Amino acid sequence: MTYVIALPCVDLKDRACIDECPVDCIYEGDRMLYIHPDECVDCGACEPVCPVEAIYYEDDVPDEWRDYYTANVEFFAEVGSPGGAAKTGVIAGDHPLVAALPPQATEHA
Repeated sequence: MTYVIALPCVDLKDRACIDECPVDCIYEGDRMLYIHPDECVDCGACEPVCPVEAIYYEDDVPDEWRDYYTANVEFFAEVGSPGGAAKTGVIAGDHPLVAALPPQATEHA
């Protein structure tokens, strides 16, 4: 099991979750952040610090955002498991689900 980042992160990328992640498994794409499913240790530290509630435990992702589980997994298909986001930097591109979205509002409450 793993945590998943969903639609509210698109075009926002607040990065508070990155600061809280003890295993450096949250990677940055062009338009959103992604949690590496093989590197996540399910600690949940990222979830409460997300200002737009974009992070969910895999089984708790709302139905309308269920495809984001697949997007988080498939984002790493070519990248593999780099072993840490800090040394990787921004990974060019996004999952096709995210890339196809129109620009999202970037203001949060």
